[in-house]
Amino acid sequence: MASMTDRIMSLRAVRQLRRVRAFYAVGALMWATSTAWTGWQSPGSRQMWVSVLLLVIFTGLLLTASLWLQRLQGTGSAVPAHHAAPRRAPGRTTRMPDSPRAWPGRPGVCGSDSRAYGFTPL
Repeated sequence: MASMTDRIMSLRAVRQLRRVRAFYAVGALMWATSTAWTGWQSPGSRQMWVSVLLLVIFTGLLLTASLWLQRLQGTGSAVPAHHAAPRRAPGRTTRMPDSPRAWPGRPGVCGSDSRAYGFTPL
């Protein structure tokens, strides 16, 4: 089981990868637009090939960040983390029994003996 610091580091890494992935997506979109525009204006020029190179780099970075994010999200549990203690212990009820006859110490109910609880019958 992972320690709490590993989980916190994992959550921070996921958050950072989401931001970086968005940045790389915008960069790839920008360089795709630039490549298309430069290819239309002056095909085969040095500027077009630089745009193509930067498009390939940003696309590769976007792919890498997406794969890392997918792997990090796959290791987490499906249940959200509880950062506070529960208000009461699970499995315990706080309500009273349905009828006063079901309370312990009452004579003749569920075979209980009132003397076992220190009560004297009336």
